Parts: sequence; C-alpha cells; structure tokens
Amino acid sequence: MPRNSRPTLAEIRKWPATVSLPKAATALGCSARHLQERVKRGDAPVKTLPFGNRNVVIVADLVRVLSGVAKGAA
Repeated sequence: MPRNSRPTLAEIRKWPATVSLPKAATALGCSARHLQERVKRGDAPVKTLPFGNRNVVIVADLVRVLSGVAKGAA
C-alpha cells in the first residue's frame, strides 16, 4: 500500500487486533492529530484502549465504522 493511500476494507480486516492512531486515521481518511483530538474529547468514531502513554484503536470497531454497521447491531 502506498504511503498516502487509504487501505481497503479487506486489507483492514487482515490487520492485527489493534493499530496505532495514525494508521487508523489513514483508514478513516483524517489526520492522526484530528483523531487524537476526538479521542481526548471522548467523541472518537472508534473504540480505543490506553496502551502506556498512547491509545490504540480496536480494529474490529474500525471495521464496524467503515462498513456502516450501527453500534450494538453486531
């Protein structure tokens, strides 16, 4: 995958269980800074977990968001 290219949903489904905020932001089509700010505000579109001094994104939730599945419908 080229550096500035967005991954496909099929590629994202092959990712490990969690990924960094910058990698998730690429999939969402926003900047890592924007996603980090939304995490801090508590209104990020994806679930995150604290991991040391950073947060990681749960890939299953990222897939849910990108595939348009409503929360709680899984």
